[in-house]
Amino acid sequence: MSLRNRWRKFLNVFMLAMTGVCAVAAVSILFLILGYLAWNGWRSLDWNFFTRLPKPPGELGGGMANAIVGSAQIVLLATLIGAPVGFFGGVYLSEFGGRGFSFVVRYVADLLNGVPSIVIGILAWTVVVVPLHRFSALAGALALGLMLIPITMRQTEQFLRDVPQSMREGALALGASKWKMIATVVVPAAMRGIATGMILGVARIAGETAPLLFTSLNNQFWSSGWNQPTASLPVMIFSHAIAPYEDWHRQAWAAGLVLLLLVLLANVAARFILSRGISAQRGYL
Repeated sequence: MSLRNRWRKFLNVFMLAMTGVCAVAAVSILFLILGYLAWNGWRSLDWNFFTRLPKPPGELGGGMANAIVGSAQIVLLATLIGAPVGFFGGVYLSEFGGRGFSFVVRYVADLLNGVPSIVIGILAWTVVVVPLHRFSALAGALALGLMLIPITMRQTEQFLRDVPQSMREGALALGASKWKMIATVVVPAAMRGIATGMILGVARIAGETAPLLFTSLNNQFWSSGWNQPTASLPVMIFSHAIAPYEDWHRQAWAAGLVLLLLVLLANVAARFILSRGISAQRGYL
């Protein structure tokens, strides 16, 4: 074996070993964080956490039932705001967009997707909180909905573009209008992928804290309406983690574990839906 070939073999083995070491290091750090959170959170979970309201500062016990319900309300309303806008925007970009205006929409969507969440929170605070003179779940949902729009839009566009062009041409050849072709052929063919993107987007906004600090703020009791300050799990984790009370730290670990499990379930559901869609497409082929 020549010197050049030996050098190539050594370089190949060395780079393969380095990539393996880096991969193991990244996965190890991830599992260390998850394990530490699971260890501290699991020991702190109890029935009271899911059924009782927070105790006043300094008192032991209580739970985060109001924060769990508040997070569900805010995320649900944010989904109703952001998902339809992102979906129809993605349909436009995939099926009707040209070169000029579509490029601007994609650029703005990518830019909005990269904007720090705290900036979105300040925007919602300026547009909703200041004019209404109050923090509210509606303001928090608007902030999270704005974050969901570009995620849903780009995911919808991508999955619609993956639908074979022959399916569109076949529907048009049978006399269907363009809107009917999109509604009855293209969208159903890409629905599993679109649903996957929406689920992942909802999972992402569910853990955002900064926008809710500027909008829904917090509440130690049950919220009395959409136009009132509302507790949420991310904000409760933040407020309890920086508090000087050991029992609040325990509950913050428990809330972090619950939030992590919800995001994990959303990711598992998204992958299951997408895998079922791929299996169905292979079956048709």
